[in-house]
Amino acid sequence: MNLGRTKDGPDAPPRQGAALAALAAAQFTVMLATSIVNVALPQIRSGVGLSDGGTTWVVNAYGLAFGALLLAGGRAGDLLGRRRVLLAGLAVFAGASLAAGLAGSPGLLIAARALQGVGAAAIAPAALALTMNLFPPGPGRGRALGVWGAVSGAGGAGGVLLGGVLTQAWGWPWVFHAVALGTTLVLLAVATLVPRAADRGSGRFDLLGTATVTLALTCLVWGLTTARGAGWTDAGVLTALLGAVVLLVLFARIERRRPDALIPPRLFTTGRVAAGNLLMALLGSVWIALFFFMPLYQQQVLGMSPLATGAGQLPLAVANMLGAVVAPRVAGRIGATATVTAGLLAEAAGLLWLSWMRADGSYLVDVLGPSILVGLGLSIAFVQLTALAVDGVPRQDAGLAGGLVNTTRQVGGAIGLAALATLAGSVTAHAPTGQPPLEALTAGYRAAFTVSAAVLTTTALLALLLTCASRRSRRPRGTAPTGTDGQPRTHPLIQNPAARPPSSSAS
Repeated sequence: MNLGRTKDGPDAPPRQGAALAALAAAQFTVMLATSIVNVALPQIRSGVGLSDGGTTWVVNAYGLAFGALLLAGGRAGDLLGRRRVLLAGLAVFAGASLAAGLAGSPGLLIAARALQGVGAAAIAPAALALTMNLFPPGPGRGRALGVWGAVSGAGGAGGVLLGGVLTQAWGWPWVFHAVALGTTLVLLAVATLVPRAADRGSGRFDLLGTATVTLALTCLVWGLTTARGAGWTDAGVLTALLGAVVLLVLFARIERRRPDALIPPRLFTTGRVAAGNLLMALLGSVWIALFFFMPLYQQQVLGMSPLATGAGQLPLAVANMLGAVVAPRVAGRIGATATVTAGLLAEAAGLLWLSWMRADGSYLVDVLGPSILVGLGLSIAFVQLTALAVDGVPRQDAGLAGGLVNTTRQVGGAIGLAALATLAGSVTAHAPTGQPPLEALTAGYRAAFTVSAAVLTTTALLALLLTCASRRSRRPRGTAPTGTDGQPRTHPLIQNPAARPPSSSAS
């Protein structure tokens, strides 16, 4: 099967659907590992003997390695073959998950979580690039990205549910053993169902650029995650953040002079990649924080068990899958810009609703309704922004584009979680004297959700501003904007359906 020329209509080969299922399962696994440990953290802490800082790094080690290596993983897939890199990433991920479940010391557990992140950094961009090649631009790609968005959101919510079930039934090690088993099954599915293709690109690997940006991202994510516990004025935090800035400037200088740059300028020639990644970073800044604060409120304030907390995420997961499925159809009727804006505002409304949570509240009153609204908005925005960030990218750079959009989401998430956790902790710490502890804790969560809602409202407005700015810059007075093929083009967020087959970013 030629991955670049498969049918994408109703008569698409059944094998194509099976391959999509395998690739979506790989993405689900990556997202699952992001949140599955959240509910189990108290049990993991007591079981392995972790300190407060060590408990935080059970989460941070995965996110740090994942976010720092995504660009390298995406480029490796472009040059070495995406299917090959995907299989290698799945093997590393499965082995690391098994090691985490068997770990008997804090150091081994944190190292295994970091190795999970290394595997995830190979899996995510390769799986997305293979999906883009499997479904050329058209309605089929829109449906495929709908599936992609559904499993991405379901992975985050499903991780909380599965983590609660496994922790309560068999103990925290099974949180990792289950991931290892599931990843092994996904590896076999990819090896069997995803067709081989000549997807290896030409050129050399930009080792210097890759090392520089990886170190820069490592410093950035480490500084941000450490700031949550050590504070923003800590010498180590400030050194890491300053080092990240210096290294990113150095990376930009290196890339201008290299013929085989890690991030070649051609990646941004469509005008959509930059807009998509900027908006995805802002969406990501509240994504990870959402799945961090909600389980804490349910367990620490409402007193829900790990199992009940996990089950409480089911409505959000269902809403997320529903939103991802309908997103391409909605975009086909009202346009991509309106769809993205509506999704972002819907999620913002849900987060604002969560900001009214009470210390003496209940799941049905304070969590259920807003979580459904958040799930719908999150998936609709995610599907459209993913499509936007990879639309029109040269085929030889598909893996890199997938790595870039995942990097911006991860780095945005690290920044957002660090800032929002610091805000929540500060509000709680400075609560009025005599205020009940649960009320002070809830006040911190309310502040975090209020700011999250403001960020997403700003993101929605920015999407509209990018649209207007693009129209002014691309359209000389009295003429219609055109693309490189001479066909009319509108702006980064909306494509003219008459100029090309509809895709999920403009279906």
